[in-house]
Amino acid sequence: MNILVCDDDKAIVDAIGIYLENEGYTIFKASNGIEAIEVIGENEIHLIIMDIMMPKMDGISATAKIRRDYKIPLIMLSAKSEDTDKILGLNLGADDYITKPFNPLELIARVKSQLRRYTMFGSLEAKSHEYRTGGLIINDESKTITVDGDEVHLTPVQYKILKLLTANAGKVFSIEEIYEKVWNETSFSPENTVAVHIRKIREKIEINPKEPKYLKVVWGVGYKVEKL
Repeated sequence: MNILVCDDDKAIVDAIGIYLENEGYTIFKASNGIEAIEVIGENEIHLIIMDIMMPKMDGISATAKIRRDYKIPLIMLSAKSEDTDKILGLNLGADDYITKPFNPLELIARVKSQLRRYTMFGSLEAKSHEYRTGGLIINDESKTITVDGDEVHLTPVQYKILKLLTANAGKVFSIEEIYEKVWNETSFSPENTVAVHIRKIREKIEINPKEPKYLKVVWGVGYKVEKL
């Protein structure tokens, strides 16, 4: 996941960057609202941490401009004396705020909370090359799969099966249909072949494969990915 940190205080930006990089996030940096908007236009950003008081373009103005075109979660950084601006920022579309000086653990918790909502409740902007259900997201352009923000690695065949089912979430596919669509050939006793791949996929994408959240067996019919 890519996070943009925008603050004119380089020490704060660097500190936040260290905390979040230790959690596995990729960090982009900006020192004012103008730079932040440029970064967002050139990169796929999944969350923004935005200071209120900055030169050239402050966080309030930047938030207003960002909200015209993007639904990216945005956490505002504010000093205790900036309560009025903080309220204005929330009214303009900021999703949360944190007051300086802040506890790094609190910041990380707020970031993770916003990203969970971002992935689980459909706040990511719809893209023709993305397939999603709940926290399961397949980016067919980069051929990557994430589950609740964590990347999952599948074999090419496993990827094709999961993509087929996710792109048609809620629809049940028989074993024969899965085989013919993925292997592009007429099926002949494909039960074991498909079942093995399904089991491997479940082991990789489910927290508890015995009680799957995403990939379900419809007994006597086939398989489906739940539409969450």
